[in-house]
Amino acid sequence: RAVLPEGFCFYFPLSFFFFSPSCAHACLSVNFVKMAEGDEKKSSNDGNEETSISPVAKEADLSDEDRQLQDDLTMLVERLQEQQSDLHGPTLESLRTLIRASTSSMTSVPKPLKFLRPHYDTIKTVYSSWEDGDNRKLLADIISVLAMTQPEGRECLEYRIKGSADALESWGHEYVRHISAQIGEEYVENKFEGSPQTLELVKDIIPFNMDHNAEAEACDLLMELERISDIRQYVTKNTYQRVCLYLVNCVKYVPSPEDEELLQTCLEIYLEFKQYAHALRMALMKPNRGAAESSAHGIFAACSDNIVQKQLAFMAGRQQVFLDLDEEVDASEDLSEIMANVHLNTHFLALARELDIMEPKSPEDIYKTHLETQRPFAGNVVDSARQNLASSFVNGFVNAGYGQDKLMTTDGNKWIYKNKDGGMLSAAASLGLILLWDVDGGLSSIDKYLYSNNDHIKAGALLACGIVNCGVRNDCDPALALLSDYVSSDVLPMRIASLLGLGLAYAGTNTDYVVETISTPLTEGDSSLEILGIASLALGLVTVGTCHGDVTLNVLQALMDVDDSLLIKDRNARLLALSLGLTALGRQDACEATLEALKTLPEEFCQFATILVESCSKAGTGDVLAVQNLLHVCSEHFGEESSKRSKKEEKPADDVLGLPAARASGTGADAVPAAVTVTDGAESADGNAGDDKEKKEEAKKKKKKGSGAHQGVAVLGIALIAMGEEIGLEMALRSYAHLLHYGEPVIRRAVPLGLALLSVSDPKLKVLDTLSKLSHDADSEVALNAILALGIVGAGTNNARLAAMLRQLAQYYYKDDNCLFMTRIAQGLTHLGKGTLTLSPFHSDRCVMSPANLGGLLALLVICLDVKQTILGNRHYFLYLLSTAIQPRMLVTLDEDLNALPVTVRVGQAVDIVGQAGKPKTITGFQTHTTPVLLQSGERAELATDDYIPVSPILEGFVILKKAEEGDEEED
Repeated sequence: RAVLPEGFCFYFPLSFFFFSPSCAHACLSVNFVKMAEGDEKKSSNDGNEETSISPVAKEADLSDEDRQLQDDLTMLVERLQEQQSDLHGPTLESLRTLIRASTSSMTSVPKPLKFLRPHYDTIKTVYSSWEDGDNRKLLADIISVLAMTQPEGRECLEYRIKGSADALESWGHEYVRHISAQIGEEYVENKFEGSPQTLELVKDIIPFNMDHNAEAEACDLLMELERISDIRQYVTKNTYQRVCLYLVNCVKYVPSPEDEELLQTCLEIYLEFKQYAHALRMALMKPNRGAAESSAHGIFAACSDNIVQKQLAFMAGRQQVFLDLDEEVDASEDLSEIMANVHLNTHFLALARELDIMEPKSPEDIYKTHLETQRPFAGNVVDSARQNLASSFVNGFVNAGYGQDKLMTTDGNKWIYKNKDGGMLSAAASLGLILLWDVDGGLSSIDKYLYSNNDHIKAGALLACGIVNCGVRNDCDPALALLSDYVSSDVLPMRIASLLGLGLAYAGTNTDYVVETISTPLTEGDSSLEILGIASLALGLVTVGTCHGDVTLNVLQALMDVDDSLLIKDRNARLLALSLGLTALGRQDACEATLEALKTLPEEFCQFATILVESCSKAGTGDVLAVQNLLHVCSEHFGEESSKRSKKEEKPADDVLGLPAARASGTGADAVPAAVTVTDGAESADGNAGDDKEKKEEAKKKKKKGSGAHQGVAVLGIALIAMGEEIGLEMALRSYAHLLHYGEPVIRRAVPLGLALLSVSDPKLKVLDTLSKLSHDADSEVALNAILALGIVGAGTNNARLAAMLRQLAQYYYKDDNCLFMTRIAQGLTHLGKGTLTLSPFHSDRCVMSPANLGGLLALLVICLDVKQTILGNRHYFLYLLSTAIQPRMLVTLDEDLNALPVTVRVGQAVDIVGQAGKPKTITGFQTHTTPVLLQSGERAELATDDYIPVSPILEGFVILKKAEEGDEEED
């Protein structure tokens, strides 16, 4: 926190200082100087007046021992000023001995340094008068140590270079920290030009830090010097884990391309020590899909243990990375099957049987209407098509992956015909969720609906085929074989379902022949904007995070061919912009060419698309500057309604923490001063009043026109950027609180969706309370988005508090069809997979983000910015975009033959152990269970038995266990 003279306060995130060792060391230096000054200056009375203390008073405060030390040091300094050079050597040795023998604490400096501080200039004068020699070098060493008490300059480093070659450790850790800080400052200024001795000094500091449990300081110094790859030559078997743990946690705080350099350094260190699972995790964290796959290939080639290779395949399958392994790799076919997630459905059903939850649930089991308060004169509940549609979604979400339910698999035709037109499509498509990941058995169950005479039912079956294949690879490509024939169909529902189905089935695969098939509507040139939007969305899902050149070019060309008025009015055009954002997901600066091309489009659409692409490109990076820019966008105002509202809600600037300005003042050139300084004389006051009026008139003229749709995307962008880093996530929550109070209507409608993105499948109490209040908002769109957000936040958790909250909402909105429909959807999401599934795109201890999982979730939230025209209109099938994010939140332990192996594990809240000494506990508040077990958000598991050793360092998903042998435990 920095307090300025004017009284303004700025709050900086911890990440602002995290990776700057010079800042941290500079703070230590300042504290050291302050302590030295504080020991010399003390108040002699109890009042507030400061008085100087005479030397006699100072001596009176000293003990006999300290007075003797002070006299000895003074005598030694006087002896250095004498002309007898034969006395200089013993005198310097005495000074060095006294300084090295002294001790210090966190609140005091060594007494020799304190007593020698007044003689600092004198000793420097003596140094300049001596001739070169050993005594002069030794004196330089002493001056370098005394320079720690000086507030300015880099004399500590300067005199160290001039001094002798004595070991650094002889002067202590504090001295090494000061040298490190000044080396960082020196490098920032001149990059060590003309001073090779400084680099040699670094080579002494790094081993010292590594040998004294200060690995974090060694990493900080090398990061400051842009030489982090040099750390490899200093790590040992005892230090590499702490070094890599620290570097991995620094990745989220450093800009590109330094983050990739840190990951590559960790990957090489892990490979050197044959930690292949750790190395693969580093590869999967790389934002560049091509670089990640290339590194993964190298890791598989370097690993010769088939058991470890199988574990690596499970990790790659969770990230939906499929590698074409060479025939040189043993059992490459088995590894390909694992990466293709072929066995995912089998293991998931085994988990369900173990937990005894195979019994299918009906929507009524979720609604629990028997618990609702009976309303007099309410009559019987009408069996409406809208509520039947909601039940279709709820039935699909709750029974997802189980292969059986009480509506569709028993007598599907009967239930489907209780819906109307588009509702039939979504009802038939729900069969895909129920049969999720079961490609062979699922397609045979869906096949009969492909021969229906009703176009909507047939379209729903096509979409179900895509959903079944979501996240699973198959050599036969059944989804492409079934759906490709309908990509150019004349029947609109079937064409939409086939395109969207292909996007879901091949999400994140970046398969060329699938991209070519889906691109057909874009290259034909005669497709409607609706078809163009769906095709572009499907392409974005397939090529998510790859910056695919052909896809980007085709989408941009399609946008330029569309009439400008349609781009602004037709909501389908936003799907093309969304496609560009998905292809750039997490790629940071790789999308600059796309941003330049977007500038040729109409301004209003250009703003929307640019903010969307920029936000997607920085997804999960925690970029503080990008978040700040988005907050500036959110501070703009549009239309007369916002002007009237701003006058009513005008607040002092101090009330808006985290926003650039007060509600009524705008930003930048549009800002209106909160107060006017009045000088002497009436003319000045009148002049200032006139200037104020002129500024207000100019502000009105400059007020932008438009719908402000780009502000809704900016709100989502804040969550998208901050979601990968805990500190930024907390700051984003605070910023959203201010946007709710002072934002435009379009911003308030987007805030619930942003909150959902920040807490996917993580029902934090603070977020639930905020969304609960917004679910009763006077603006119906705010309430609708808040209700959907409640479902996403609690997805797959079976949270009892949230379930009760949603039942109350169902009672509250029993007369409002739209809100009741959304409440039912939220109830279905809360019980997703009967509490065994999650929508979170993060895994591997929240270190790795899956672009394929995030892509579908983000697409739905962007579409919900206009929820009434899409989800509540005739495009409710977009809810199935969530199928790309659905993953089991389980821990399954397997033996070397990939058979289930029940073992005891401890499950508790994860503890951050970065930089802590020794071997601290990684979990707290744990409970002991037998695998398979379910893991909540923020939980971590560790083995509770010494009989087995896990092949994977992180116990999530599928973990292979090896039988422990003698000596393995110590080695681990």
